[in-house]
Amino acid sequence: MSSAATKPFPIDLNAFVPMELDPGQPRLTAEQKTQLENNIALCRDAIIFFTATGAAKGLGGHTGGPYDIVPEVLIADGFMRGTNRVVDKYFDEAGHRVAIQYLMSVLNGFMPAEKLAEYREANSHLPGHPELGYTPGVGFSSGRLGHMWPYVNGVAMANPEKAVFCFGSDGSQQEGNDAEAARFAVAKGLNVKVIVDDNDVTIAGHPSKYLPGYCVKKTLEGHGVKVLEGHGEDLDDLYGRMCDAVNTPGPVALINKRPMAPKIKGLENSPHGHDVIKVDLAIAYLEERGHGEAAEYLKGIDKLKDGTTYRGSNGDSKGSNRNVFGKVVSDILDKMTREDRVAKVRCIDSDLEGSCGLNHIRERHPEVFEASGIMERGNYSACAGFGMEEGKQGIFGTFSAFLEMVISEITMARLNKSNVLAHFSHAGVDDMADNTCHFGINNMFAANGLEEGDNTRLYFPADQHQMRSLLETVFDDAGLRFVFSTRSACPDILTEDGKDYFAPENGYKFQPGKDEVIREGTAGYIVSFGETLYRALDAVEQLKAEGIDVGLINKPTLNVVDDEMLEKIGKSGFVLVAESFNKDTGLGSKMGSWLLERGLTPKYAHLGSTKEGCGGLWEQMQHQGLCPEGIKASVKKLLG
Repeated sequence: MSSAATKPFPIDLNAFVPMELDPGQPRLTAEQKTQLENNIALCRDAIIFFTATGAAKGLGGHTGGPYDIVPEVLIADGFMRGTNRVVDKYFDEAGHRVAIQYLMSVLNGFMPAEKLAEYREANSHLPGHPELGYTPGVGFSSGRLGHMWPYVNGVAMANPEKAVFCFGSDGSQQEGNDAEAARFAVAKGLNVKVIVDDNDVTIAGHPSKYLPGYCVKKTLEGHGVKVLEGHGEDLDDLYGRMCDAVNTPGPVALINKRPMAPKIKGLENSPHGHDVIKVDLAIAYLEERGHGEAAEYLKGIDKLKDGTTYRGSNGDSKGSNRNVFGKVVSDILDKMTREDRVAKVRCIDSDLEGSCGLNHIRERHPEVFEASGIMERGNYSACAGFGMEEGKQGIFGTFSAFLEMVISEITMARLNKSNVLAHFSHAGVDDMADNTCHFGINNMFAANGLEEGDNTRLYFPADQHQMRSLLETVFDDAGLRFVFSTRSACPDILTEDGKDYFAPENGYKFQPGKDEVIREGTAGYIVSFGETLYRALDAVEQLKAEGIDVGLINKPTLNVVDDEMLEKIGKSGFVLVAESFNKDTGLGSKMGSWLLERGLTPKYAHLGSTKEGCGGLWEQMQHQGLCPEGIKASVKKLLG
């Protein structure tokens, strides 16, 4: 347990007064309104404080979303306490609003208040998105926008005598899943009440600007849903509409207009409100609200750091490959004329430009950049359609976890001979405080074409230098290219004599389909890639120092067999694949078959992600046994 949990929670949550509310009485009494206002203010103050602890520790998090929806959550909670007419779960389509789920768990007696100060820490059971069975009091798992309303439709079918609340947003409504869910709910007359926080803010900007014409109210009414629209900060109006929704049979959508993070100085109506509040803004807010003790608490928090040093790589030179992607692509575009860029290239963002490095393309080459919404399927297909002609290509970016959402679109792009350079960042598990729902571990699904004539390529560079060389090499290639990067920054890989292995000045040039010898070894070989490579290299260096001569192979092209290298390692004493992809679907699940098909039978083992997440950052790799110590132990087990 974190030492923070031993300190008293600096905001007195005992001042919260549970309320029993009856939707059959559609007006709040003066006393009820005053108490509800006090509860809302208290909860919002608490959310500001404990999400800011995540900011202070360097863990990130999200503040504005959970802060926004406190009024509607507390009214729904009152209905759950006061009647038996509502399913008692706060289903939420926006998993990043998890802070309100954790706060409600405390207020409902499932956790002590002090636990909230461990927000997003490793092994705290308070990850960045809600997970059923992992956190006391959390009644569902969520994390990918637009995935909860369809699920709640089924909950409503299972509980026909009750209303089911589903907290949504104008962002989650952009996903095609919600359009399907709306049609289904209307057709079946399901008693689902969707509460939409329509704050006109997502990660990358304002939907009213990047999706002109998009209107949540008109969209839902077009599906046949009854819509009750009003201002989310007008308690009397909000309460009346929520009563109306419960009292109306069938699906109802309440659209609550409000600015993002209302009345938070420095955050109100800003896309920055989507992320975690900065510590200085939180301190100013708390001091103004009279919570001096909470402000002092934040001032005393030190940022968490991974003090591990890794042999064989340069920890003083780290590169964020997810940003390097956009910088290198922009450098390549610099070499084209503006006319050629406009005619031949189109980059489409799915509201994650800053996370995938596409912001660099927008800033340097806005003529080829298209800001779009949280519509991965449609955006990928649009890239593929643009890249249908020879010499043209679409550029696409999103999180690796969302690759699972576009498998069908990938197949159609392949059948149409499209050219798409797709960047899927946040691959693997490293630094993933958002936890299991955001793990990018099923990326090999992209290699789902038929063997004959397939030129689909999956690439996972190990450091910033290899990312640059890779992109410069494959940018103009035909077909579907998938480039993966991690959320974490990776140190530069070094040669045995301490030079940057992948630097061009040292003679490196990326060769698609070719595996690379990072270290030679006589006992056997570890095969790795991406952010696991430098950890495996540390393990190799340690083993060599212990007299065990293990080699290391980097496999940056994941779905192409390098027969020459396969024969080399297949004739050694053992092969150990170490990766952060899903052990059931990753490289290791294939490499064993590749060896056997060629009559190669070394001792074989495979490390990959096998466990649900533990929260935190670098701790995720340790949790999966993918740290140097875990890799060393697997080698020694193979050697007997």
